[in-house]
Amino acid sequence: MIVYFSGTGNTRHCAAQLSRLTGDELFELGPDELSRPGGILLDTSDGRIVWAFPTYAWGVPPVMERFMSEVALGEKAMSARHYMLTTCGDDMGYTDLQWRKIMLARGLDVAGAYAVVMPNTYTLMPGFDVDSRELALKKMEKSRSRIALIAKAMEEGSGDLLVRGSFPWIKSKIYYPLFKRFCMSPEPFHTTEACTACGLCSRICPLGNISPGKDKTPVWGRDCALCLRCYHSCPRHAIAYGSRTSGKGQWLCRK
Repeated sequence: MIVYFSGTGNTRHCAAQLSRLTGDELFELGPDELSRPGGILLDTSDGRIVWAFPTYAWGVPPVMERFMSEVALGEKAMSARHYMLTTCGDDMGYTDLQWRKIMLARGLDVAGAYAVVMPNTYTLMPGFDVDSRELALKKMEKSRSRIALIAKAMEEGSGDLLVRGSFPWIKSKIYYPLFKRFCMSPEPFHTTEACTACGLCSRICPLGNISPGKDKTPVWGRDCALCLRCYHSCPRHAIAYGSRTSGKGQWLCRK
């Protein structure tokens, strides 16, 4: 079973590719699962669970960290072998070490960790933007062979396939905690005059965190995964995060 959380489609794409090669069932996490992980019972019949998610600032997304820590696991899930599959724009730092800590705290059998470089989607800070279309397509093309290597590694038990990058300790041990504490507020989200109140963002939010306001334009609640699905999906590019997204691009993995 491949249990995945995806914001803009990168992780969904990789999970689907891996599923085709291994035959593992796909299980997407949506509002019901992410909003009340303790009320969900997760089990599997195929002997393994792959936890798939995007890397957030060189760490595990808080919403995924909570789910993995709190979800109820059935007897077969507890005895299964557990794997990590993460997608990252450039590198993942020590995301795998954080994931392993979560798994081991629950007494689970940690079998392997894998990373796939995919198009950049984070746009909420100065200096961060989506890749050029040419670079994004190159990353997509390379991801195919990477997923094939991961599928082979899973079947053969040949070890991890990671993309640590430079200065992983600083990124994961210093920047990541600061990011979680100071850079994950949904308050700066707003719409521009281009918004037509179509309601798409509220329908697709993986946490059901967006609702129509008095004028039917979207209002963001506090339960935000900061996955940027709303920002990248808006057909009018009418969603902004303060002034930090001004002039920046969008990316959705539709494959």
